[in-house]
Amino acid sequence: MRPRCVLVTGVSRPLGAQVASVFAADPEIENVIGVDTVPPRDDLGRTQFVRADIRNPLIAKVISAAAVDTVLHLNVIATPLGAGGRAAMKEINVIGTMQLLAACQKAPSVTKVIVKSTTTIYGSSPSDPALFTEEMEPRSLPRGGYSKDALEVEGYVRGFSRRRPDVTVSVLRFTNVIGPGIDSPLTRYLELPVVPTVLGFDPRLQLLHSEDALAVLMQAAVEDHPGTFNVAGDGVLLLSQAVRRAGRVPLPVPSPAVVTLGNLVRRSRLLDFSAEQLGFLAHGRAVDTTRLKHVFNYIPRFTTLQTFDDFVRDRPMRFAIDHDAVVRLERTLLDVLARRRLVGTS
Repeated sequence: MRPRCVLVTGVSRPLGAQVASVFAADPEIENVIGVDTVPPRDDLGRTQFVRADIRNPLIAKVISAAAVDTVLHLNVIATPLGAGGRAAMKEINVIGTMQLLAACQKAPSVTKVIVKSTTTIYGSSPSDPALFTEEMEPRSLPRGGYSKDALEVEGYVRGFSRRRPDVTVSVLRFTNVIGPGIDSPLTRYLELPVVPTVLGFDPRLQLLHSEDALAVLMQAAVEDHPGTFNVAGDGVLLLSQAVRRAGRVPLPVPSPAVVTLGNLVRRSRLLDFSAEQLGFLAHGRAVDTTRLKHVFNYIPRFTTLQTFDDFVRDRPMRFAIDHDAVVRLERTLLDVLARRRLVGTS
């Protein structure tokens, strides 16, 4: 059954705002409720904004009073600075999810819960498989940060699913989402005029276009897709390739200095990179999307490469280097060196 009353958490963020706006434009949906602690910047149509903190048990009154049947939980935060610190981030992610699921459990009107999770729960290590499937566990359990929060969130979601087997629960593990209007640690990192990289490593990046992220969330809401799904674009992109395609200059940094550099950058508020994100820049990560295509029945429109190129076209890259000009210069230098060798041997 199509949803009649939808509640979207994290509606002040770009993806949450897009989801609420699409629902609000659907005349078959009677009511759309957007929840966040700060009002959204954009006009969300007929979406009813409720200024509420999901950590507060009062969220149960919002759900029961409106007879919400479909809940999209998008308010799982990846950046400590954006949340007001690591402690606040954990409270929002873990305690907020607990309170929201407790409210859904008590509400007989709720028939579907969709949770935006992340592929960071698999971690990043040199012993990782080529592709992570949904059934695989991380090679080492995270000790903190966003990935630990995501593991705890999914644990509470599984508990809720056991207590309310009548509710369709979908867990969508998104890889890094980029696209128009998306502001994330990865996009800010790739916009630096000089991009620090880990010396001796060239990690694989797997990206998800914001349009595909929106489409998957909408499909999960209007159809029944219980279970856990990796969501990512096809293919991978090496970090060195991404830096060159963005017209940036790489700065290889020895591994022991990466943490120190990350702390300095974080204190300067240029980037909000946590320890596990720094590990990702060394080892990367890629996931298998077979279940997304054959069980969920969605094929992403954008590959990882197309997603990245669309991101580059959308952003006015300052201090960018013309990639074609660099290639021409390299070829010219190679030709000069080759001629000198011929002269020296003649």
